[in-house]
Amino acid sequence: MKLRNLVTVGTSAAAIFALAACGGGGDTTPGAAGGDKAPIKLGIIADLTGATGDVGTPYNEGMLGYIDNLNAQGGVDGHKIEAMSNDYAYKVPAAEELYKKYVNEDAIAIQGWGTGDSEALRSKVAADKLPFMSASYAEPLTDPKESPYNFVVAPTYSDQMRVALNWIAKDAGGHAEVAVFHNDSPFGLAPVGDGKDWVAEKSLDLGFTAYPMPKTPNQVGLLTQAKSQGAKYIVIQNVSSPAAQVAKDIKAQGLDMKIVCLNWCADELFVKTAGAENAEGHVLISPVAPASANKPGHAAIDTYLKSKGGSLADKGLHYAQGWYTMDVMAKGLSKAIAAGGELNGESLKTALETMDAVDTGGVLGSGTIKFTADSHRGSTGTGIYQVKGGELSELAANQTPES
Repeated sequence: MKLRNLVTVGTSAAAIFALAACGGGGDTTPGAAGGDKAPIKLGIIADLTGATGDVGTPYNEGMLGYIDNLNAQGGVDGHKIEAMSNDYAYKVPAAEELYKKYVNEDAIAIQGWGTGDSEALRSKVAADKLPFMSASYAEPLTDPKESPYNFVVAPTYSDQMRVALNWIAKDAGGHAEVAVFHNDSPFGLAPVGDGKDWVAEKSLDLGFTAYPMPKTPNQVGLLTQAKSQGAKYIVIQNVSSPAAQVAKDIKAQGLDMKIVCLNWCADELFVKTAGAENAEGHVLISPVAPASANKPGHAAIDTYLKSKGGSLADKGLHYAQGWYTMDVMAKGLSKAIAAGGELNGESLKTALETMDAVDTGGVLGSGTIKFTADSHRGSTGTGIYQVKGGELSELAANQTPES
């Protein structure tokens, strides 16, 4: 496998995890006598300090932890991964600048973050032929006709919304009003239209009204609107902190409402921030199994973290989400190298589209992630959890919109 001529560049991420990507400074030219194999450079666009930094930080740590662990075991076919990871603070222009930087520094692929930046970079990614995974599960990113170099490892926000609405319809046992509280951004809006369409398509006996969430100390005003609607269920498409505030306000106001969180607030941080008493009974649509679910795929992560003095229970499920997203990309790199020829964005894309399903041991999506040339939707399955006694208790695994 021939790699581009890559030059080692120190980054903040590499420093944090001491990723010795070039194996001690030997000659990294492929095939050089006595030298190490050339490193594989990946760009990571992370939100550590922006509006979604509460969940972006553990996700990024999971990616870097995976790379550290993989490199310690020899990397991908002897090629260490060199991670260029930087904080873009959830600002699209900053993401675009980081993308340019990574392209100029010969990144073979990109791990991104938000919906706004992933969609803004879509055409550039396609033109540059760089495979791009991100923490955005917006549905347009799964269609190779629209987004040929984007890959989505988990069920889309729209699939999560469909599963949530199916569950609500069954739980209600009759007509129910649903209020959708969403982040006022492309991320927040991503599943709203598809959710409304799903209610009509499946003739669900549900009312459906969406409300953008204001950046206020509490959500009492929004809950007042939902109460006027007659809503008994609040679907939240946002991150943990604002969702936790909704839980606190529901309890404080004595409202008979049940939260159904989608991916980015369906986590341990929601429970911790809201407080166990306030979070009790609320439902979480999570395509990532928490440590409390004790899935086989958790073992490798926990072994690594314990070697560093930590645990997955402390890091949370978004750490596992980042870990297995990077694992999927690494499996693609391995297949591309095994195929021979030059390792570049085009060969990696082909590898991702043709490789065997990646087994995540029940941690991510339906447990296995599989792409094809016709669909970059890696999975449609998600778990459903409920907060019981301060823990995330599994109600059902691998639920799809058609379950």
